[in-house]
Amino acid sequence: MPPAASALPLPLPSPPLSPSPATADQDSRRAAIALGTTLPGDVVLYLLLPMFAANFGVTLAEAGMLLAANRLVRIAGYGWVAKFYARHGDRPTCMLAVVAATLCSLGYATLSGFWALLPLRLLWGLSFAALNLATQALATSVPQGAAARSGRSRAFIALGPVMALPAGALLAQVAGPRAIFFVLAVVASSGLFAARKLPRLAHPGLVATRPGPRMPTALDTWSFLEGFTLDGLFVIGLAFLGKDLLPGSAVVAAGVVLALRYGAEIVLSPVGGRMAERWGAERLLVSMSLLTAVALVGFGAGWLWSCAAAIVVLRALQLPLLAPIVAHRFPGPGRVQALAARSIWRDIGAGTGPLVAGLALPIVPSVWLYGAAALLLALAALACGRDRPAPAARP
Repeated sequence: MPPAASALPLPLPSPPLSPSPATADQDSRRAAIALGTTLPGDVVLYLLLPMFAANFGVTLAEAGMLLAANRLVRIAGYGWVAKFYARHGDRPTCMLAVVAATLCSLGYATLSGFWALLPLRLLWGLSFAALNLATQALATSVPQGAAARSGRSRAFIALGPVMALPAGALLAQVAGPRAIFFVLAVVASSGLFAARKLPRLAHPGLVATRPGPRMPTALDTWSFLEGFTLDGLFVIGLAFLGKDLLPGSAVVAAGVVLALRYGAEIVLSPVGGRMAERWGAERLLVSMSLLTAVALVGFGAGWLWSCAAAIVVLRALQLPLLAPIVAHRFPGPGRVQALAARSIWRDIGAGTGPLVAGLALPIVPSVWLYGAAALLLALAALACGRDRPAPAARP
């Protein structure tokens, strides 16, 4: 009785578990393009919903809840997304996420009211979780060049938002805030061409465990505070504080600044990845975070545009650092689970940041708010440096 016939179909590991660097580069690029085509619908909504809340049939408070909903759903949903990704692989997961993102953009163009838009925000949150997990997993699938590959991935992801934000701001002034989302739905659907070329291979070693928030490590705390400050307090503060400086064209100014944030990712995230390959991702994370803390203090103290530019640059350099750090500390199949867990902590911070900013900015001096956030971010970065398990530099 030959046992091989019943054993062969189960593990499915006959393709190489570790692809070549060239294959990893190609797969990482395709996943990043899929995310880059679907992301504009979300970032343009961040720009237009607070300024044109009435056009979407919501109040300003409801707009804040809608913008936070997509991140908050990922706190609970990342575990389910990781299981789906593990069972079905990159191609089915990313194709399904692209289709869902296309439907979300169509919904932003046609639906009104909090309860009509809320399911779209929840659906987008899960779609982004799937695409984001795939881009990070594929970028770190081969240890060789993982930091540089992560940097290039961030650049491809940023291409869509950097073009969509100014276009959305200008079109909103000409045709209202809804028309741009028809265009962005077409753009999102084009991500299927990249997603359908991704590998179909499942990741059976990941099915057993469910990533979720546990007692935070130093890296978890840093992920939370980076999301809280740079994706929460900073973005909302830029719109809140900037509207008084440029009241006549606030939507265009905010759109340009946010586009520059993504433009900096295109130029500087690959630079950050190469810097990490040379000097070590952990060491670079600490130094960049400390500089970001200084810029946050200046931002809150009133040097709005100069410090905003510095924060944009530093954020772009930091973006490719987390994935290779996690891959180094959690090698093997645990890499994807750990990436999902760090994303959960970042989403907790990025989801609560806008809520705190909306409540605190009207009543708390901005220098106090951003100074406190900067201090916490600096302390978390120093804790990550002390927690470094191995020499950082790679020859």
